[in-house]
Amino acid sequence: MDQVAGSQYDEYYTPSYAVYPIMKYLKPHSHVWCPFDTHQSNFVKLLEKEGHVVTHTHKDNRGEDFFQENRICDYIVSNPPYSLKNEIFDRLFKLGKPFAMLVGVVGIFESQKRFNMFKNNQFEILYMNKRISYFKDYDTEVPDVNPPFSSVYICSNILPKQIVFEEVNK
Repeated sequence: MDQVAGSQYDEYYTPSYAVYPIMKYLKPHSHVWCPFDTHQSNFVKLLEKEGHVVTHTHKDNRGEDFFQENRICDYIVSNPPYSLKNEIFDRLFKLGKPFAMLVGVVGIFESQKRFNMFKNNQFEILYMNKRISYFKDYDTEVPDVNPPFSSVYICSNILPKQIVFEEVNK
């Protein structure tokens, strides 16, 4: 959701408390690509603070397009635009790099295309104990959206088992 795409629901930002649960599964001092993020993103800020080398790209920046790029990195981590989730997961599986994408769990497996994509690829899920509230303004980080569903990290080659449960502290 940290990239503008074809929907009004694509540009919501991730609070810090939702970034921490995935961080402990990344090897120290890794190179992380955040493909749907600006320098203001909490993914970028917190990963850099933790000692990772972070490359962030955003469709609003001229010439930066996730679907055309193949950055050198150890991990791809972000909160992708909701309206492009089919295309994004398809691209991520084709890239073959470890990834973690924060997405709403409702309907994630309900299209035939996504069902087949996940059935035919290795993936893990990091499930959090509380719902994530997203925001639209980095200056205030006041929640603008409190979805009626949980958000999860859909990962590949990051978590130690297929389903991991984590606590978040709001």
